[in-house]
Amino acid sequence: MNNMGIPIPSLRRLLAYYRHLKSASQKGLEFLSSGDLALAAGTTPEQVRKDFSFLPSQGRSRVGYPTQKFAEIIEDYLGLMNDKEAVLVGAGNLGRALALYPGFEQVGLRIVVLFDNDPEKIGNKVGDLQVLPVDALPSLVERMLIRIGIITTTADAAQAVADAMVAGGIKAIWNFSTLRPKVPDDVMVRNMDLSSELIVLSHYIRSLGAQEPPKSLDDDLDRLEQAS
Repeated sequence: MNNMGIPIPSLRRLLAYYRHLKSASQKGLEFLSSGDLALAAGTTPEQVRKDFSFLPSQGRSRVGYPTQKFAEIIEDYLGLMNDKEAVLVGAGNLGRALALYPGFEQVGLRIVVLFDNDPEKIGNKVGDLQVLPVDALPSLVERMLIRIGIITTTADAAQAVADAMVAGGIKAIWNFSTLRPKVPDDVMVRNMDLSSELIVLSHYIRSLGAQEPPKSLDDDLDRLEQAS
């Protein structure tokens, strides 16, 4: 589901532009061209201009985009400075790593509570965050008006967790389980299947090996002897 009026790939590129604009501004550069921004985001100048057409302001012709001004425009458009509270369900290794990840602060995300069904984890702390039982999730989310949920549970628990989140009023779910939960049309789910991403990397490495047979230690020694 995407009712935002802007393609999701464009949103991701806007974040890349934002980071490059902020860095350039901090270095004292007043303007960046569409070519500079395209290089930073791995795209084309034409795509940069198309992405910026979603913003309420445009760059100056033949001069480029004012770094400080456009960083602020993107910052406001993406809501980066607005605090966004989230809850996370699944206090395993991945859940704890996400809960402690400091980079979320740069995009205004703050995980406020962890949930789990494991009695050995309930009541413990991850950093400053308390681990609560999943049964408490709907009422707490509703009371705190939280709209973002993160799922790092096993696949067999993910649908029940998503149902509990929706019952509490969650409208955006970041799902790291291998199950794609079913939710109402007004709830957005972003599925992050780490296993499938690993398969892509694995296949790429395998294809490299098929193109060029691995070199043995003897081959390396032979080359060294020939060079000496």
